[in-house]
Amino acid sequence: MTVNGAAATAPVVTGVAVGRILGTQAASPLSFWIGLEPGKVVQLDDVVVTRREVPGYGPVLVAGVVTTVEARHEGAAYDSDVFLIAEGALPAAVVEVAEVRVTRIEPEVFVPPLPGAQVYLASAGDREQALYFDVMDRRIPLGTGRDGQPLYVNFDFLDGTRGAHVSISGVSGVATKTSFATFLLYSIFNSGVLDAESANTKALIFSVKGEDLLFLDHDNLRLDESARNVYARLGLPARPFDSVHVFAPPRPNDPNGVPHVSARTQGVSAFYWTLVEFCEEELLRFVFADADDERAGYSLLVGQVAARLKAWAEPVGDGGAVRVQGTTCRTFADLVEMLSDQLQDEGSRLQWSGAQTPLGTVNAFLRRLRSAVRPLSPIVRGDLPFYRAHSVSTSDAQVSIVDLHNLPERAQRFVVGVVLRGEFHRKESSGTAKPLLFVVLDELNKYAPREGDSPIKEILLDVAERGRSLGVILIGAQQTASEVERRIVSNSAVRVAGRLDPAEAARSEYGWLPPAVRERATIAKPGTMFVAQPEIPVPLAVAFPFPAWATRPSEAAAPVTASSGDPFKGLPGVEDDIPPF
Repeated sequence: MTVNGAAATAPVVTGVAVGRILGTQAASPLSFWIGLEPGKVVQLDDVVVTRREVPGYGPVLVAGVVTTVEARHEGAAYDSDVFLIAEGALPAAVVEVAEVRVTRIEPEVFVPPLPGAQVYLASAGDREQALYFDVMDRRIPLGTGRDGQPLYVNFDFLDGTRGAHVSISGVSGVATKTSFATFLLYSIFNSGVLDAESANTKALIFSVKGEDLLFLDHDNLRLDESARNVYARLGLPARPFDSVHVFAPPRPNDPNGVPHVSARTQGVSAFYWTLVEFCEEELLRFVFADADDERAGYSLLVGQVAARLKAWAEPVGDGGAVRVQGTTCRTFADLVEMLSDQLQDEGSRLQWSGAQTPLGTVNAFLRRLRSAVRPLSPIVRGDLPFYRAHSVSTSDAQVSIVDLHNLPERAQRFVVGVVLRGEFHRKESSGTAKPLLFVVLDELNKYAPREGDSPIKEILLDVAERGRSLGVILIGAQQTASEVERRIVSNSAVRVAGRLDPAEAARSEYGWLPPAVRERATIAKPGTMFVAQPEIPVPLAVAFPFPAWATRPSEAAAPVTASSGDPFKGLPGVEDDIPPF
């Protein structure tokens, strides 16, 4: 038998035959329907293939992913017929059909598959071809598909070669956004794609949800043999992160600057900024890091005051204190009080503001500044008796975690803004994109909201738009992508969705999800993510493995002793610094 002058019989296809292409539904090079053979089943996300002989081209592979599965009675006319059919009084047949969205045609001869052609579950080689894994020279395991086989992402779209950045969305507490982000980092570090750069590639994680992320270098006591088998299938070792350093803010009112953590005491450093650094680096603008501050009318005054502090502040002693206009400031409260006195005095106000500034604007600025005293006092200070390492640095370990959960939201914004600016400027000054720096930031909608402007948003936009060329890769997570600055989301080459709120799933920001996948995302279980990458036309449903590292203190295999409250506990050892006595 021939079709259009060519043999209709395609080459032998390995894999299990599951059905044939329907003739009652139109087949196209983009999608087609299959009727399942009796006793055969396919489920969502299965990869299937068929072939067609095309004159002048030979066999053409048409591969795709199952996106819809339906079952119905063929021969029933009314809803009530189901009862007659069940009793045997009315003849009918149960028919199962599935819609397939085409992912790849190889070679690229865009012809539809022919009705009646046999359809097979993709074997290993066909599956690799259908999902473009065969052309990924550097691929990273994402997890497993519904068939239990590995799924990958092309590292070229993560390291800046052809794209960069990851956007992860989902309902808080259910979508496991942070867990997936940490697994993605682990896969990058351990899959071999970094080659010689592995030791120098760094990750910076901002942790805002308790102390759960402080034990990434501890074995997980709950890891069982089945989970280890999944890691083996993915080609990854089942072990914790090799190199982790934690940075935490000092305890409030602690004269020694002991890190404010309770469950971990080793590998933890306190971070803060001295008043000297606050003035010299013009960090005042990050005190006003809300989008509302930009609209309040005192943003110009913030810049003027910051410039004056940089020019006029003089270091006092070796503890980070400053003297400004004859006033010595040893705490952030002292600095705010000094600024309040200077700006409320008519004689000195013009010196600080640089122009005639309405008194209402000055008062609004001071009200906002005074409200920052309590949240920022633990991390902006000049009262420690000696200098010691107190900066957040990514040079100490492969993974640096900045613990923010004990800080008020105002202070969290300050820390994120200042640290990101410092790391971005460091990468700019290095003049090279390698080694890479991965930045994991949750609650992205808080730091880069769609409306308004802020210093943090400016930095994140810079990372999204220029970070690719500088080797700064953002892995951002948020509950609602619809509330995040569009340019940040649109610059993300890889997009991920976990469990979504139904109203959020309907937003245009999730247009990359086909309608059926959007519906599935509203009922997705924790651990299931839908991942879209530029090479593959459909998002992949990925189940990532149970973490091999502790995700909370109770899972940590290494002994973890809670802090006893000793004010000297956690201070650097003799070999690290000079003791304070």
